[in-house]
Amino acid sequence: MKKIIVDENFWELFPEAEIFIVTAKEINNQVNEEDDPYFSDLLARGKHDAQKFLTADSFSQNEVIQEWRQAFSQFKTKKGARSSIEALLKRASQDRTFNPINPLVDLYNSVSLKYAVPCGGEDIASISGDLHLGKAKGGESFKPLGANEDAPALPEEIIYYDEVGAVCRCFNWREAQRTMLQENTTDAILVIEAINAQQAMRAKMAAAELSQLIEGYFKVKTTTATLTKKTPEQQI
Repeated sequence: MKKIIVDENFWELFPEAEIFIVTAKEINNQVNEEDDPYFSDLLARGKHDAQKFLTADSFSQNEVIQEWRQAFSQFKTKKGARSSIEALLKRASQDRTFNPINPLVDLYNSVSLKYAVPCGGEDIASISGDLHLGKAKGGESFKPLGANEDAPALPEEIIYYDEVGAVCRCFNWREAQRTMLQENTTDAILVIEAINAQQAMRAKMAAAELSQLIEGYFKVKTTTATLTKKTPEQQI
């Protein structure tokens, strides 16, 4: 992977969007059970902070949920697909416990909850060619976590994709097994998405905090970038 590129057809749908990128290399993402209390506490604090975005009597009426459902209505999606932040906030609203998965995933989930913005991550070594965000042609291969069969992208669906197929379907709904962050990941790209100015303010803070958390835990130096309509690509 050399670059991340946001295609022009994405900006046609979301001209005010900002995509925040954090890149971390030469990390050790192995799970150390001695660190579980740290990650459990970080996730618990994220869940606590998420409550300020859950003030409506009905879960679906919360502003963050409404914004992302409206965004998903602007392109073709798999039936029932929702934004990743909706899935996290739903669990928070049900007072469910967030258990550690692996360090990178735990770190980005904690800031995703805290700032109510979608966060995701990919293993750079598993991406073939450049990583794009844009409209699917249709048929891009995709196998989500836990699936044994291919679930290809739909025409006009917003996806992250590379030369092999879809990396993340329905904008930020679900990531592919092929490129997901695992314990053997050493180089990673973390992505935080915003579709309007208010979200972008939170996403910017989330990206800064995620960068600090990664540098503090892994003892590496991260790089950050922001993709907009005027600056739609970034060297990795």
